[in-house]
Amino acid sequence: MQILNFVSNLAMPLVILIIVTYGMIEKNKVFDDFLEGAKEGMGIVFSILPTLVGLFIAIGALRSSGILDIIIRLVMPFLDIIHFPSEIMPLAMLRPISGSGSIAVATDIMKTYGVDTTIGKIASTIMGSTETTLYTIAIYTSSVKIKKTRFVLIACLAADVIGMLVSVGICRIMS
Repeated sequence: MQILNFVSNLAMPLVILIIVTYGMIEKNKVFDDFLEGAKEGMGIVFSILPTLVGLFIAIGALRSSGILDIIIRLVMPFLDIIHFPSEIMPLAMLRPISGSGSIAVATDIMKTYGVDTTIGKIASTIMGSTETTLYTIAIYTSSVKIKKTRFVLIACLAADVIGMLVSVGICRIMS
């Protein structure tokens, strides 16, 4: 375990050293390249900032409005048919929208049901097998100025739903 700890502590400085060494061998101005990359990064941050602000406001409104609870009550009969635990529904609904919101919901699920329960394992698996779809699409498309995403949203949400259903199935089989 000490060797693993040592290697993980050494990994980042080693990567930086390799990059700097490679840049010096190639006779690049490493620090100037770093500064140029940082300038580009700041430009991207400023270009996607309005999208981020809009998403954060929408997520806050969604969470505080109580609409998630209403939707969960409406889909409860269908969830019972497919044996999808209703305790996971807040996470399943929030995960495609917000990473930080879904982490908060997953943490709450872990505190309520425990990490070693089937519900806790399902929550963990969903967190690892799905993506914050709306956030990712908004950031990627706005950073490259794409206006028409066509079927990207449908395909990504379908992948999230499949990831969640498979997570439930696998966790039920493994428990």
